[in-house]
Amino acid sequence: MGFFKEFKSFALKGNVMDMAVGVIIGGAFGKIVSSLVNDIIMPPIGALIGNINFSDLKLDISKIRDVSKAVAETADSVVPDGVTIAANTTAAEPVYWCYGAFIQQCIDFAILAFCVFLMVKLMNRLSRKKAEQTPAPAPAPAPEVALLTEIRDLLKAAEEKSAAEKPEA
Repeated sequence: MGFFKEFKSFALKGNVMDMAVGVIIGGAFGKIVSSLVNDIIMPPIGALIGNINFSDLKLDISKIRDVSKAVAETADSVVPDGVTIAANTTAAEPVYWCYGAFIQQCIDFAILAFCVFLMVKLMNRLSRKKAEQTPAPAPAPAPEVALLTEIRDLLKAAEEKSAAEKPEA
């Protein structure tokens, strides 16, 4: 039973709970930034560079497969009978190298990092303003210190009174 108690104390610590809240908020923030990038920022950029959606950019690399198939067929004509190197396949679907999706993810990351930077900068500024606005209150003196201060003030007042009553010589 000690393992479960230890896990419970770990899971319910303030730092773990704060981290869980941060992960959830971060996920929601990521969706907001993705929408900002995909729906607000990228359409004007695409319009400026000719209606290009980066996610749609791809390179057809089927030619590599076709060349390797042609090489295998050529090898079949050279190899002795009964050994087949080329596969008897029908027309295959094209193979694409989708580099545009990678570019889009890089742009998403850069914008997300910039948004997080701005948010952290704002939070730091707000915390500094809050610290400047609320100066730390002076700690109340200990009872002994308060009593000694009162005695000192009474002695000063008595000394001033006696000095005022004495005639000057």
